[in-house]
Amino acid sequence: MKKLTIAALAAMTVLAGCGTEKADKNGDAAKTELVKDGALTFSMTGLYPPLNFKKDGKLTGFDVEIGTEIAKRIGLEANPVTNPWETIIQGLKANKYDAIIGSMTATPERDKQVDFTDPYYLSGAQIFVAGDNGTIQSKEDLKGKKIGVIQASTWKDMAEDLSDDVKGYPTDVNALQDLELGRLDAVITDKIVGVSAKNEKGMDIKPVGELLNEDRVSIAVAEGDKELLDKINKALAEMVEDGTYEKISMKWFDTNIMEK
Repeated sequence: MKKLTIAALAAMTVLAGCGTEKADKNGDAAKTELVKDGALTFSMTGLYPPLNFKKDGKLTGFDVEIGTEIAKRIGLEANPVTNPWETIIQGLKANKYDAIIGSMTATPERDKQVDFTDPYYLSGAQIFVAGDNGTIQSKEDLKGKKIGVIQASTWKDMAEDLSDDVKGYPTDVNALQDLELGRLDAVITDKIVGVSAKNEKGMDIKPVGELLNEDRVSIAVAEGDKELLDKINKALAEMVEDGTYEKISMKWFDTNIMEK
């Protein structure tokens, strides 16, 4: 009987060991259904500089650095990959990667298919003016001003509510170039697009006023994967708290894009 009991206990110990999940550096149980063992595989298009793009054949950008820091904090290697935007959610649902860290806005429609973390940056419609413009400080100052926007966009509707002099352009860059040349009083475009044009292209423009609407850009994980969701949220909160997030943001945008 004594031998039988010892044998049973030994068997139970072996079984328990087989069912134990790997522990991360904080002692928390790591996700066992990872696409790549020991790594956080996260997806993006790789076509959206400076957020995510390829340089010398290697993925880089703000999204990549945020994902790499998150992976480190939950005890995993970073494994960034690319996927076409039109099928990026389907790829997550098909278990091609563990998360999407690719500047995706959390919307009610997308939330039906995936689970979103807390936002890792805020964007939305932003008013931009020339760098030396001191008269336009808010949307109330746009009455009667000439505003440039992408034609057939929601920003065009916003602009028409603020002024009766609105000009449509095929791209944001075209509108921002005319703004810099003094042909427009203001441009309404995505905050990150304008900030990138200012920093990356050296355009003499600046944002003014508050966002006209807000896009909460978040990380997507598979629906129901609360374990990974909670770990990412914890890592993000720690990054904001200890200043790591701001350091990464300042590197790429010269501003903290978590702030409105």
